[in-house]
Formats: sequence, structure tokens, C-alpha cells
Amino acid sequence: MAFAEKPEESIEPMLLYMGKLAREAAAELALVATAQKNAALEAMAACIEARSANILKANRDDIEAAQGKGRDAAFIDRLRLDETRIAVMAKGLRDISALPDPIGRVLASWTRPNRLEIARVSVPLGVIGIIYESRPNVTADAGGLCLKSGNAVILRSGSDSFLSSLVICNALAEGVKQAGLPEAAIQLVPTVQREAVGLMLTGLGGAIDVIVPRGGKSLVARVQEEARVPVFAHLEGVCHVYVHARARLDMAKTIVVNAKMRRTGICGAAETLLVDRAVAATHFKPLVAALIEAGCEVRGDAETQAADTRVKKASEEDWSTEYLDAIISVKVVDDIDGAIAHIGRYGSQHTDAIVTDDASAADRFLQRVDSAIVLHNASTQFADGGEFGMGAEIGIATGRFHARGPVGLEQLAIYKYVVRGSGQIRS
Repeated sequence: MAFAEKPEESIEPMLLYMGKLAREAAAELALVATAQKNAALEAMAACIEARSANILKANRDDIEAAQGKGRDAAFIDRLRLDETRIAVMAKGLRDISALPDPIGRVLASWTRPNRLEIARVSVPLGVIGIIYESRPNVTADAGGLCLKSGNAVILRSGSDSFLSSLVICNALAEGVKQAGLPEAAIQLVPTVQREAVGLMLTGLGGAIDVIVPRGGKSLVARVQEEARVPVFAHLEGVCHVYVHARARLDMAKTIVVNAKMRRTGICGAAETLLVDRAVAATHFKPLVAALIEAGCEVRGDAETQAADTRVKKASEEDWSTEYLDAIISVKVVDDIDGAIAHIGRYGSQHTDAIVTDDASAADRFLQRVDSAIVLHNASTQFADGGEFGMGAEIGIATGRFHARGPVGLEQLAIYKYVVRGSGQIRS
């Protein structure tokens, strides 16, 4: 459900009204049968496909405006939609419909000595506020996941993706309506004024239960600092690939180049390569060359620069930088403990990988690196709810709530206790 743009002075009443509608929709969605939610997801996918021409037109307008503002290539890539990406959005909605319903499951049950029967049952979170910037596909992913998990969602798009997100949201709302569910289940804030973000962070008078930010470090930092409701988020994705002493060079090259260069603007892109000193003589130069030949700028320590004159000198700041671009920092470490220590000091607890044929070394890395996602012999670009079989995700969380890593269907549910008695009273 998307409203028409309103005058600035009416933003707060408008958002409070949206919160009221979302709360009412959430109460209804919590009771909807799985079959009806799946029918809505199928209708939403069909509406996305039917309106693909309108979505592409809106996206071209967004891209033209972003280019006029001097946005860089990585930003434009995150913003850009094409027929393939629209098809992926529709497929994602259908994939979500095929997943098990996370709501109404009995997570645990037991009977007390006084014959009270107690069950822990999964229920929706309620109303989820999602604040995002340049990725219009988040509109569809978030709408689908929230609906399947019985939650209403209020979306606040960034100015650069607003037109694309608006057309996508209207398509989703039409699908929801066709399935006989409340259109207010999925709403898009109809303004890009920054005041809207602040109002959502207050919770809209108790309407919003959880906030999920999707965007740059400044947005996430603001949300974490100002939000008066729980937040699922990661501040940044400083992801590492560590090439261990027993890594095969051919595998390491393939993984490292993919982890950095497949899509440089996503949070799961590798930003630092660590190479074990034991294989520096054989692996270091080929890995650096492979990255440079793939179009990546390499910034390294003295040993990296000695391996290839094309390498630029890394500063202390580089080790903790999320480039989101075709740039990587590279360093030689003494051993696996040196790699783990480097990741612990400079990483962001997002996603980190080890490449090795040594199972015990892999286990040590996977156990000791305290990140939301750790991988063995696989690209960091797999840090994605869709790749985890979740259908889609509304973000990656690195906090200590029940949601850590990709936030998918199961993470959008909480639980309550259902207690059945036969007249018991407490003495």
C-alpha cells in the first residue's frame, strides 16, 4: 500500500496512521492459514512479472537521477534492475511460498508434575520496519518474507531507489489484495524526507516491533544509535578470506577472485585476503596477479608489494575498510592463529572464510572466528539467505539477538508459551 506524497507538515500523522493500519493488518495476518499466504505470494510474483515494464521504466528514471548525482559504479549496480533481476524477484517470492510456514509450530512441549501442559509455540514478531537505500529488490524480498511469516511491514526506501520501490510495492499490494488479505500488510513510506526515518525509529507510537536497516554504515549507525525498538542489523561487512598453509592454489584462486569480484558492492564481498606465510612463496604472487587481472586494485603490506609492483601500499585504515568496490587489502600472516587474530581485530563479525585441505585447521578456524557466518572452502559471496535455502532475506544480522546471520523466515518469528490446565491454582 503506497500513499500519495503529502506535504511536509503531515508526515508524522501520516506515518502514525500507517502504523495503525500495519498493526491491524498484523493482527489479521497472524491468524491466516498457510495456503492463503502462499496464494498471496504467488499473486505477488505474478503482479511483479505483469508490471515488469513499469518497474524497468521507474528504475531507468532512478538510475538517471543517481548518475546525475555522481553516484559511483558500485552504487549504480546495487540500484540497477533488468529483466533477469526482476525474474529473480518473482522467483524469490515463489521460493518463499514453497518454504515451511514458521508460524504455529510447537517448538517444545512438556507436562509439569501438577499436570499443567506447557508448549512453546512460534508466533510472528508483529510489525517490522525496514529502512533501506539503493536496493529496490529489498522491497520484494522483505514483503514476501514478512507476509509468509505473518508480519506486516512498513518499508522506507532511499531517495535513489524510491521510484522503483514504489512500483514494486504497488505490485505486491495488488497481489496481497487479490488473495483477500489486507493491503496494509505491505506499505511503503511515500516520502524520502529524512524525518520519516526518525519517526520510524521511535516505533510509531508502539506500532513497530523491530527495525531492520539495509544500507551504508552511516544509516546503520544512525539506526543503532537512535532506535527505541530492537534492531536486526550489521554495521558493515569487512569480510576475509584466509588461504591456509594446506590450501590448493587452484581452489584458492577461484574462491578469492569470486569472493571479491563476483559482485563487489554486496556486504558479503571479501575485503581482505590473508595468506599463510608457509605458502607465500608459491601462492602469494599468483593470487595477487589473479585479482589484478580480474580488474581489482590490490593494497598490501611490504611483502605484497614485493610480490607485485602493481600493488599499492596499504594503510592501517585499509585493514578495517569495507570498500564495496573492486579494491582489496592483502597481507601475509604467520599462521592460522595470526589470521584469527587479524580477523578478531579488524573484522566486523559478518562473514569470513578459510581455504584449506586440513580438516583440523578448518575446524579451528570455524570454531574460533566469532562471525555470524564462517565458511570452509567456499566463497564469502554465499552470505545470502537465498543461498542458504531461506528463499530470501531481509538482511544480515551480526548482533546477539535470536536472529544472527541471514534474517529469513524463521528469524521473523518469535514464540509464546501456551499453558493448558484443568483447574490448577498455585498454592
